[in-house]
Amino acid sequence: MADLFKLRVIAPDRNFYEGEVMMVEFTGTEGAMGIYKNHVPLTVILAPGILRIHEVNGVKRAALHAGFVEILPEQVTILAEVVEWPQEIDRKRAEEAKIRAERRLSGQSQETDTARAELALRRSLTRLGVTK
Repeated sequence: MADLFKLRVIAPDRNFYEGEVMMVEFTGTEGAMGIYKNHVPLTVILAPGILRIHEVNGVKRAALHAGFVEILPEQVTILAEVVEWPQEIDRKRAEEAKIRAERRLSGQSQETDTARAELALRRSLTRLGVTK
């Protein structure tokens, strides 16, 4: 049997996930990360990306937008600002958000908050990516 560790994903409004997993993958501000049991202790700032939870019987995916991760050898805790299962995402709304963000970025108006528009685009792409 695979080496399992405890994963907890906590959102402001609920305990999103809790269980024994083989691996967890997410996107941090420094890039993509995959964590197995006995990883060196680490704290990571999250960036928008797809959360992949590798269980014994398969992989679960969710859209993970922001938060922090505490990595310990036997447990990983994700404190998420926003995290969504694919069935919770309104695909049409995500597509509209993508179009709005792309328009803001292509317009390059002086009033455009480029960082905010880029973040909105990454969030919409994450939502669309997890609903494929």
